[in-house]
Amino acid sequence: MDARTVLSSPPAMPALFARAVLTARGRGGALPDSRVARTGVVIGQKELADYDRVCGFPLTDVLPPTYPHVLAFPLQVVLMSDRSFPLALPGLVQVRNRIEVLRPIRAEEPLDLEVWAERFATHRSGATVDLCSSATVDGEEVWRGRSTYLTRGATAPEGAPESDTRVTIGETRASATWRVPDDAGRRYAKVSGDVNPIHLSGLAAKAFGFKRAIAHGMWVKARALAALTGRLPEALSVDVGFQKPLFLPSTVTLSTAEAGGGWDIAVRNATSGTGHLVGTVRPL
Repeated sequence: MDARTVLSSPPAMPALFARAVLTARGRGGALPDSRVARTGVVIGQKELADYDRVCGFPLTDVLPPTYPHVLAFPLQVVLMSDRSFPLALPGLVQVRNRIEVLRPIRAEEPLDLEVWAERFATHRSGATVDLCSSATVDGEEVWRGRSTYLTRGATAPEGAPESDTRVTIGETRASATWRVPDDAGRRYAKVSGDVNPIHLSGLAAKAFGFKRAIAHGMWVKARALAALTGRLPEALSVDVGFQKPLFLPSTVTLSTAEAGGGWDIAVRNATSGTGHLVGTVRPL
């Protein structure tokens, strides 16, 4: 892959995931210096409305905080599915996601997107890597994201830093209960392009060691933010840690508390109390 690859159209996600599976063996080495970009990305009204409905956001002409991630994620997959990337994509699990909305982004504003990898780090269960994303409008950065992915059993290069995946929150109180249906993964995959098999069917999930299909972590994050609509700062940071998988179907509770001018949030199983997500929402 070139040092900077600019795509003229959205990549074909199923083909990328298939290539990642076929090239999973024999990975290793250092992180590539490659970057993947798209320029002048125009947001489709129908695609945005479908995403809003699946995640629970109101239909407005301002992008939800998590929507630029949907646009950047296919570029991340291009980077991670390339043979130069040291960790196999099928084994990667997102354990933390941080986004910063530097100002409200209107749906009609074309975005320039760029992604790259950094911070190959050691973790008690293996190794992590950060996939970073940036969105700009006319040269002004308006959004940035950082997704930390873990590969269990992997080894980071000698001298690598220690991974930082912990997100700490204060005491929260249950504020909502959701019934998450068994097709939540398929519905989110349709609007996000994240067609990782572990989200689509129980049979596919079992092949990767899960007892049932699991919800996308970014859907859980988006759903929690949607529940706070009207109470979020215009410029904000949202930092979440993903905990135990949310198996489909499930019933979960959203717990919240005002903190630091924003919110602490947690999503837990309604019966067992198992944690699925903890996070902080803060003004910038």
